[in-house]
Amino acid sequence: MVYVGIPKGQADQEEEVLKTIQDGDSDELTIKRFTESREKPGALWHIYAAKDTEKIREFLKKVAEEQGQENPVDHDPIHDQSWYLDRSLRKRLHQEYGVQGWAIVQFLGDVVFIPAGAPHQASTRDVHNLYSCIKVAEDFVSPEHVKHCFWLTQEFRYLSHTHTNHEDKLQVKNVIYHAVKDAVGILRANESSLSRP
Repeated sequence: MVYVGIPKGQADQEEEVLKTIQDGDSDELTIKRFTESREKPGALWHIYAAKDTEKIREFLKKVAEEQGQENPVDHDPIHDQSWYLDRSLRKRLHQEYGVQGWAIVQFLGDVVFIPAGAPHQASTRDVHNLYSCIKVAEDFVSPEHVKHCFWLTQEFRYLSHTHTNHEDKLQVKNVIYHAVKDAVGILRANESSLSRP
């Protein structure tokens, strides 16, 4: 978070931000960073464990059906980013599926790392902006997480051809190629020391 712009003379907005942070299930230390340390909060994230992805997907489809919405085969409630789990839906997800995420308030200067394959959300689909802010986002795929990347790429294949996530943004084949190339290069560079008895 490289910039957080707080409008001057709008005390009521500060109260609204505090309520949003509290309703977002933030912990006491985070609330104190805002109320006592006067740090500038820019965004509220909700991040879930990758292992809970299918449960979350099932839950979102169930809620959509309850609201009379369609669940087309070539759409995905997570990748479509068409849902925001507010406090009541997060509570219901925990009660019905045993899934609980982490609420993270990103303050000015904070970095948020999202684990490979971890679903995350906020009210503006990616993140809930508390004030006007500027964030720098960088996607990083490491060879250690190729399994998750391959899994995500397979999910993307089943989305409609017009979906923004349909293409292979993760470049899994390139990651595998360069990981193998680097490993072979290291083995060749150390070949003489490896062959000694």
